[in-house]
Amino acid sequence: MGLASPAGSMNTRRTWAGAIGLAIGAPYDGGMAEESRRVLVVDDEPTIRDVVTRYLERDGFRVTAAGTGPEALAAIGDVRPDLIVLDLMLPGISGIEILGEVRKSSDVPIIVLTARADETDRVTGLELGADDYVVKPFSPRELAARVRSVLRRAAPTPPAERPVMTFDDLVIDPAAREVRLAGDIVDLTAREFDLLAFLAASPRQVFSRAQLLHHVWDSSPDWQDPSTVTVHVRRLRNKLERDAEHPQRLITVRGVGYRFEP
Repeated sequence: MGLASPAGSMNTRRTWAGAIGLAIGAPYDGGMAEESRRVLVVDDEPTIRDVVTRYLERDGFRVTAAGTGPEALAAIGDVRPDLIVLDLMLPGISGIEILGEVRKSSDVPIIVLTARADETDRVTGLELGADDYVVKPFSPRELAARVRSVLRRAAPTPPAERPVMTFDDLVIDPAAREVRLAGDIVDLTAREFDLLAFLAASPRQVFSRAQLLHHVWDSSPDWQDPSTVTVHVRRLRNKLERDAEHPQRLITVRGVGYRFEP
């Protein structure tokens, strides 16, 4: 089974794209009790679906499982999940395609599963807006912990005492979770915003990738590859810098990490 879906699924994808927009087009609304959180688990291996479902249900989540791309898209429309655990290798419609369609209209947290340790798979998922990834084989306990962590990070934080940060034509409003560049709103994912706001809150201070994983992702290099940070910085540069190849704001400090230049 490969990443490409059958050519005949093009009309199906168009139909489901509209359904996704209607189902989860609104921003993620965190803060609910875990027992009311809805998790969609998408994997074509029944054993993985069953084990992951049991672990998550034991933690109090309401779980829906799907085994194919079309089933996953149908479940997204029906369930309105608060988080999606998404295998990249699916029959019918690939996980990569589903991720791309979801990200056109929603920032619902997504953890991708990949059967290969190849960095290309991880980077592709992160480039499309995945919040986290897990490489098979994995510990169901670890995945359940990742689900809790990603939901906790995605929940909105109280707006109190977080001033607007202005750097020439770049304005970062933490309370509204809004970024404007030269007056225009910049479309950022939740994790892109968190990373930018964290760096901008300490101008010129250098943070290592491990520090950024800890503070922004609530994770560590033991759980998550530092390339996660690299990918998100690249995406921010593409959206904020006049020349992403020669950044003026998001600076790489060779051998150390990154800093924000005001």
